[in-house]
This record gives sequence, structure tokens and C-alpha cells, in this order.
Amino acid sequence: MSSRKRKEAPMPATAAGLLRFFEDESKGIKIRPEIALGIGITLMILVLVMRLLFPI
Repeated sequence: MSSRKRKEAPMPATAAGLLRFFEDESKGIKIRPEIALGIGITLMILVLVMRLLFPI
């Protein structure tokens, strides 16, 4: 082996502390992402149906 050090690739941003994830519990309403997505899609469909049934 040679005595020269190999250059290492730079560390990702998470290792530099630029991106942090918190595992602490927070206050507020907790729902699963699937339910939130379902509610959003349902509201969009409801608005479209209402616009078709009751045009201005």
C-alpha cells in the first residue's frame, strides 16, 4: 500500500447537521397519511360534483 491517503467522498448534508428529524411526540391531532389523503380526494370530488349539479 502506498503512504498517500485516498480522498474520501464528502459526507451527506444530514451528517453536517443541516437536516434533523425529531422523534419527540408533538401535541395536536394525529391521523395516518392515508386518511388525510382520502379526505383531500373526497373533498375535491365533492366540489367537482357540486359545480356540475349547481352551476352559477
